[in-house]
Amino acid sequence: MAIFDMHRFRLRVYYEDTDLAGIVYYANYLRFIERARTEWVRELGVDQGRLLAEEGVVFAVRRVEAEYLKPARFDDQLEVRTALGGLTGARIDLRQDIWRGETCLFSANVGLVALREDGRPARIPAAIRAAMAGQD
Repeated sequence: MAIFDMHRFRLRVYYEDTDLAGIVYYANYLRFIERARTEWVRELGVDQGRLLAEEGVVFAVRRVEAEYLKPARFDDQLEVRTALGGLTGARIDLRQDIWRGETCLFSANVGLVALREDGRPARIPAAIRAAMAGQD
């Protein structure tokens, strides 16, 4: 069960997102969920550039488990729904689904980790953990 209210990010499929058949190229679903994660963090008040500059911490994808259910097509209006499934001192687990209307097209479980610039694990600052958990 998610401990954070679902975040919603809307986007439209552009021609550049598709293959010759007008179907979204599989790797672009990962780009779509990345955009949604970035907007979720931004809406929580986290400036990732400042986090790197001041704390030396970045978020990196460690694991993605994805299921492609139905194709998205050129000009579709999509919604990426992101929910926090778990949060520890250095790890964030998310569920991200891409919907077209009432149809789920793509579903992913994403594991993020906090890292220092040298690649070593880092703790997520307490204020950011609290914001992610909805306790700010």
